Amino acid sequence: FGIHALLIVTVTLSPATAPAQSEKSTTGDVYPPLWDLAPENLLDFLVKDNKIVINAWNYQERLGVYKNLLNSSAKYFTAFGSQNFGNILWGLPLQHGWQFRTGRLADPSGVTSCGYEDGDLLCISVRSWWSCMNYYLAIIPFLGAVEAGLFGQLQYEIEILPPEEQRADFCYSVADCRSRIPKLMDEWKAYFEVNNFTFFFIFSVSPATFSSFKLDDALCLMWRAHVSSIAYALPKFQDSLKYLSDPEASFGEDWANAVDFIAATHFSTDLQNINNFQAFLPQRMLVEGDVLPSISDFSPQQNRVLLSLRALHKANQLTGGLLLKLWQKAMSTEAGRKMGRKLIEDLASS
Repeated sequence: FGIHALLIVTVTLSPATAPAQSEKSTTGDVYPPLWDLAPENLLDFLVKDNKIVINAWNYQERLGVYKNLLNSSAKYFTAFGSQNFGNILWGLPLQHGWQFRTGRLADPSGVTSCGYEDGDLLCISVRSWWSCMNYYLAIIPFLGAVEAGLFGQLQYEIEILPPEEQRADFCYSVADCRSRIPKLMDEWKAYFEVNNFTFFFIFSVSPATFSSFKLDDALCLMWRAHVSSIAYALPKFQDSLKYLSDPEASFGEDWANAVDFIAATHFSTDLQNINNFQAFLPQRMLVEGDVLPSISDFSPQQNRVLLSLRALHKANQLTGGLLLKLWQKAMSTEAGRKMGRKLIEDLASS
């Protein structure tokens, strides 16, 4: 059954011939927009009343949350390339950067100027489905890392500022999130704690054995937490899809569904892999009248990839989720996951 699922998904994805490598000629282009301007130390955020106060509804500050996670976990990934490029947390800020660059964090209802060039460009709208989903892949991992001790013993508590509306849909501190979403906090905490444990244990034995750090184990824990974040947030923000065009809402759900399939392969979310992979994602929001696979300002490859994501989602729905279960079974061995990753990498390489 597992191999059968692998074949079904192969057929589903195979028409999606990959686009040429993304045009990232300069080093700066490989990073999310405004990466250099994001706070890189926790004390670069506002410190008030003995608390580090973070505005998660400002793109630069939410990006700073990711930058702190990347900087503080860099020591675990020195064996996987220079400049922290091998860090598997890169998938999160790069995806967030794509959302910002393509206008997906702006107010889709058009009621406010949040996220628009003629308004507050760095504003992240709570009415944006993408920004609400991303909160659970930014702030929750960050608070899980704080709880796990990634940043050591902090002299200040961390406080996240609430949005102007839908305040009950989010949590704002380690204690608050621990009381509201304990399972999700446990999963992100587990990822960061295992990295801590592995790091200290290996180095206490011998620096030469650092290569025994199993990247696959870290990817397994990271993807487990990632998928759990999406599974928790998806029903919570279902109502926000109403602000989007039908094609964009469908794409958002197709993308969330595809992540489950990608996660099962333990796909490495390092900087180069994600930049290659994101080359086929749409460079703007989809609007009414966009019909796959013939959106005129998208490349043929982008059209085919988006059509493949749509087909994969529909196939999974038609089988009542059985397709995903079969795929996960096929991915339960390293050999199966290698085949799965090859499929994904073929999509994202010329």
